[in-house]
Order: sequence, then C-alpha cells, then structure tokens
Amino acid sequence: MLSGVNTWWTGRWPAVLAGLSGALLLASTPPAAAGLQLFSLATRQGRGFQGTEWVLAITPVAVIGLSLCLLRRWPYLIVAAGLSAGWLLIASDESGHILRLSLQLVPQALALIGVLGCAQSLIRRGHAGLGAAMAGLALGARLFGTSLVDQFFGYYDPRSSLQTWQHGLVVAGLIGALAALPGLWRADAEADDRSRSWRRLRLPLAGALVMALTLPLSYLSTSNVAALMGVDAFTLQRHPYAEVAMIGAVVLVLGTGLAAVAGLWSLGGALTAAIAQAAIAAPLSLAVFALAGAGPVRWIGALVGAAIGAAAVASRWRVAAAGGLTVAAATTLFIAYAATTGRPERLAEQHRVVPALVILVLVVAAGTAVIGAAAPALAPRGAVPAVFGPIAGVLAAAAIQTLQATYLESDGLPNSTVLNDVSHLNTSGVLLLAAGAAVGGLGLAHYLTERWAERKRAEQIRKEAAAAERDRLARPIHDGVLQVLAMVQRQDGSSPLAELAGEQEIALRKLLAGGGTLAPDGRETGGTDLRAMLTELAAPGIEVATPAEAVRLPGHSARELHSAVRAALDNVRRHAGAGARAWILLEDEGDGVRVSVRDDGAGIAPGRLAEAERDGRLGVTQSMRGRITDLKGTMTIDSRPGQGTEIEFWIPR
Repeated sequence: MLSGVNTWWTGRWPAVLAGLSGALLLASTPPAAAGLQLFSLATRQGRGFQGTEWVLAITPVAVIGLSLCLLRRWPYLIVAAGLSAGWLLIASDESGHILRLSLQLVPQALALIGVLGCAQSLIRRGHAGLGAAMAGLALGARLFGTSLVDQFFGYYDPRSSLQTWQHGLVVAGLIGALAALPGLWRADAEADDRSRSWRRLRLPLAGALVMALTLPLSYLSTSNVAALMGVDAFTLQRHPYAEVAMIGAVVLVLGTGLAAVAGLWSLGGALTAAIAQAAIAAPLSLAVFALAGAGPVRWIGALVGAAIGAAAVASRWRVAAAGGLTVAAATTLFIAYAATTGRPERLAEQHRVVPALVILVLVVAAGTAVIGAAAPALAPRGAVPAVFGPIAGVLAAAAIQTLQATYLESDGLPNSTVLNDVSHLNTSGVLLLAAGAAVGGLGLAHYLTERWAERKRAEQIRKEAAAAERDRLARPIHDGVLQVLAMVQRQDGSSPLAELAGEQEIALRKLLAGGGTLAPDGRETGGTDLRAMLTELAAPGIEVATPAEAVRLPGHSARELHSAVRAALDNVRRHAGAGARAWILLEDEGDGVRVSVRDDGAGIAPGRLAEAERDGRLGVTQSMRGRITDLKGTMTIDSRPGQGTEIEFWIPR
C-alpha cells in the first residue's frame, strides 16, 4: 500500500493536481478580456499615476518577468498565487485604484505562468495529452471565470462583492497546490537548461518587454497619438475608436517583433493563440449578455466548453480536433449572423438562451482546444509559458482594440450600444477559421520536425551500432585473418600471392579502422563500359549477349555489378555440375541496367540458400545480393532442381 502511494506521489498525478489547482485560481480572478490584459491600452490612463504609484504600476510586469525566470519552480508559483489571492480577499481596502489593480493582477499572473509551466513539464516528460489539456485549461479556466461575473457591465472589484464561489475557488486551489507540493519539490529542475545563455533568457525578456509596452502607451494623450500618426487631433476626438485602434496596431507591430526575437516557433504560437483569443471575445460577450438572467446556465456552459476542449486535445488527434472545433464554432457564428439578418445583438437583447448557450460552449471549446493543440509544438523549446502567457495575451488585447476600427455603421460611426463588437459576429467567425488553419500549420510543422529529428537519431544510433560491431569484429580478425595474411606475405616474398596478401592486409586494416573498404575506390564519376567488362567473361561454356553499343555506368556501380556476375559464375562452376553451361544477357533499359545469368545445371534445392547462410557460406547473401542492395538495386533467383538456375540483377542509373 505504501509503495502505491509513493509511486503516485512521484508520478505525473501530483503535477496534474497542481495544474488543476492553478486553473481554479485562474477562474477565481478572471481577466477583463479574453487575453491577459494587465492594463488597458487606451490613452491617458498613465497620467493618473503619481509618485510611487509608478512602482506599483510596473509590479505585474516585474512579476511576469520573475515568474518566467523561475519557471523550473512552477509549483511554488501556483502556491504563491493562492496565497496572494487569499490575502486580497481578506485584506482591508486602504489603497487607491492603482494599488488594487496592480495587486489583483499578481495572483492572476503567477497562476497563469504556473499552470502553463505545469503543461510544459508534462509534455516534456512524455505526457503530451495531459500537458496539452492543461495548457488549454489555462485559457478555459479564465473563460469560465469570465462567465461567473458580468465583467462587460463595469469593472469587477472583488473587494466590493465578496462572492462565495470566489472564496471556494481560492481555498480549493490553495489546498490542492499545497497538497501536491511534497511530490513536486524538485519541480522541473532537471528538465530545463541551467545555463545562463541567451537562448534561455530571451523568452523571459520578451515576455516582460511585451507586458511593459502598455506602460508608456497608457501615458499618451489624444494629441500625442495624433502627432505620432500624422493626423488631426480633432479628427481623433470625433472618432475615438480610431484612436484606440491606432494604439492597438502599434502594440501589435511591436509585440510581434518581440515575439520574433523569442524565435520563429514562439512567433507562430503567439499569433495562433492571439488570433484565437481575439476571435472568441465578441461571441463570449454576446453569450454572457444573453445568459445574464439564466442562473447557473452561463457558467455551466463555459465549464462544459472548457471540458470538451481539454478532452479533445488530450487525444492523439488534438490538431484535427482543434481544427474541427474552430470550424464548428465559426459555422455557428455565421448561422447566428445570417439568422438575425446581420443583427446578432438581438440574441443578447432578447436573452435567447439556447443559441447563446450553443455559442458559449463552442467558442470556449474552440479556444481551449487551439491553445492545447499548439502547446506540444512549443514545449520542447521551453516557450509555452512566455508565449501563451504575456505575449499572446497582450497581442490578443491589442488585436481586440484594433478590430474596433472595423466595427462601424454605414455612417462611419460605431454603434452606440455596448454590444457594438457583437454586431460584427462574422468577423469573429473568420478569425476562428484563421486560428484553426494556424494551429493546423503549426502542428504539421511540428510533426515534420519531429520526424526529421527521429531520422537523425536513428542514423546516429545506426552509426554507433556499426562502430560497435566493427570494434567487436576487429579483435578476432586481427588475431586470425590479419596474422595469416602477414605470414603469407613473409613466406612467399615477392610472389603475386604475397603482393595480393599484402594489399588485402592493408585494405582490411583500413576497413577495421573505419576509414577504408575492401572494394576499389569508386569515387570517380566518369562512365565505365559494362558491356566491355562482361564480354571479357566469355569462355568455353559461357556465352555473353550484349547490346551493340556501350553500356556506361559509374565506375563503382559497374565494378560491383561485374563482381556480382563473377560470383554467380563461380556458383555455376561449383554447384551446377560437370558440363553445365552458362549464358549472360546484358540489357540497357535507360533508367537502369539488367543482367541475367542463366545455367542448365542441377538447380538449387529448396532451403539450400538458407542452410548455406547458416553455415557461414555467404556467396549469395554478400557477394551478390549485398552488392546489388548497396547499389539500390534488386536481385531475383529462379531455380528448380534439375532445371537450372537464373539469377537476375537490376540496378538504377
């Protein structure tokens, strides 16, 4: 019994428990939008910072950077998130709005990096399904938290309305994280690179810098933005959506550049996640508004959607499942847009429960699945927390604001209602399709890269095995064959046999050292006339039929094929019987060369070749078939007792 408990606590399940606890903490501190938006990108907000409030404003940015640097200790980040979230629930409110906002976002940032670190650890330890599901839940938990409170109707302040569910989620998350901690005290320390190289530091640096983009931009006024963009300030005052979109576009450009600095895989993953989060923002707003008076239906729908998305990516077909869910969600949005004659906001205004619930379940499932399906491609590079945390979150927030420039009516002005973005639901559908295509491309690139890496590892293993086998054979050959060759050379002096023995001794020593071959040097690329080489084999009892013109092959190929034919003739002399005749036929087929060696001898009895190979007589296996196989060719043997034998060689040009 104790052995089973110890196995449990040293296996993957403590990591799963810690990750789920972090997801509960994420749900208890929901974000203001689909992405991790620490500060609004709108202008003039920074002008409210006074004195030390600037230090408080950069606190979440510093927490993000520090968390990414301490990623190997991700379980402790989840525990710290639970402790800070609990402190916020019970602390007295004696601070201003900036302090409250800064400290509220600290547990959210810690929990997010911790859960994504858990997902990356599981994937890198061979549990790709569990890791992908955990990465998806990092977004699914936040979407579930969004469904619990109406954040689209004003800023949510947990201190003004202490909810029972929020207390429960924080307590459950903290207890779960503390319970899993004894089995994870070493965390992921041995899985990550411990060097202080640029490759390791560029991800935390990129994540922190992307988060820091919001601070200087929030200090801009409308006139500053107008000057930067080269437009009239009065025009921006009349079109505030254009001003917000400009700020979002600037963040998109700068954030994309920083993501590229983190690596091409990071850039692809960040854009995929950002597109998915930007796509689900409008339909999520529609569903939350429409289900405002439907009791627990809203959060049950979000929970079901997150569970569906996590279950889909836990399978081997996670990329296909993510693509299917995005297509299903996009199709639902297109249908909703068409069924309401281009005014999907009616679903929210009339509180249509069933359509809104279907939209909620599918978009949450699609968003969860996209993040989960993309995670295995980033985990081997250690990029999951930085990419799916701060980088994708800021890019998603910037994309949502940039899209506001497209949410205009026929008069060029935005709709006056709070559901202005919902009016353009078809845009979200297109973005969902783009996210599905992006995750499919990312998954394909990851698959091809893994296949290439596997082939490289297999080739390395093959080389190591060949070297080991050569070393194993070198000892008996050195003590036996080489000594015999050396003795023949000494005893026969300058005779042809002694010269041949000396040449073979040198060639064999080079072969055993891994730097030579017993065959003649075949590196030359000039053509050799195979027709002339085979014609020389003609003798009494051996007839050779060749084309009228020369049949040219690379020198090495011609010599190897010639040697295989000679080995076949040797077998005729030894085994076909006295008086057996042989015929050699050479055919030039353009893309290859075919040589047939036929005799009228005794033939080969069934099982005779296998018996000869077991006895160590490898004339057919090595001298013939081995040579032809090395040339990428084929060899066939057709023989029956008493009816002769025909051996056919074919090699490509």
